[in-house]
Amino acid sequence: MSEIKNIPVHVSIIMDGNGRWAAERGKERVAGHFEGVESVRASVKASVEAGVKYLSLFAFSEENWNRPEAEVMTLMELMLRSMENEIDTFVEQGIRFVVLGNRARLSDKLNAMIDNSMQRTQDGQTLTVIVFLSYSGKWDILQAATRLAKQCAQDPSKLESITPETFSSLLVTADFPDPDLIIRTSGESRLSNYLLWQGAYSEFYFTPVLWPDFRRDEYFKALESYSKRDRRYGKVK
Repeated sequence: MSEIKNIPVHVSIIMDGNGRWAAERGKERVAGHFEGVESVRASVKASVEAGVKYLSLFAFSEENWNRPEAEVMTLMELMLRSMENEIDTFVEQGIRFVVLGNRARLSDKLNAMIDNSMQRTQDGQTLTVIVFLSYSGKWDILQAATRLAKQCAQDPSKLESITPETFSSLLVTADFPDPDLIIRTSGESRLSNYLLWQGAYSEFYFTPVLWPDFRRDEYFKALESYSKRDRRYGKVK
């Protein structure tokens, strides 16, 4: 840890490879999802250790609703169970928990659990854990554009003062900083419709490690890689 000088404020992870991890072991896909929960715990713990302030996790995309119904139901049940198991610990450790996404597609039971978990942890200062659930970057941009269009329809003068900051304030991530570092596991090298606006100047780290095998050491490898980057935001130093 001591040699990592430049710690990102916000680390975001595209958690990929659960199904492949299970298939390699002759298990059902859901086994990979259950094992992936341990990697979430490890990443939360490593974030606190490193001093990262925001950890966001791409848990379930809007496109994932097209997966087999049994797998979707298992993932939603796993989300419920994880909140039941972890929220007391989050409260004790001062970790804030937030869920962002198209929550209208979630069950009443899951939404009630999310609301309760967010309320109980709202004062956490150690780390904010953001779970993107039923989320896609295009959906986020579209809902923000729709809100902006309605505002401009009511007050056309607003059209003259729209800025990137104006638009950012209408995204579901408005209360949080853009990710400094986006990690994707499993060897894939794409965003998969994730944080398309917010990731405009993020640094990327792609690893072949499957998500269930992504633990503390792999997390710190990503932080070390980030610490060596020269972030210029289009400027010249």
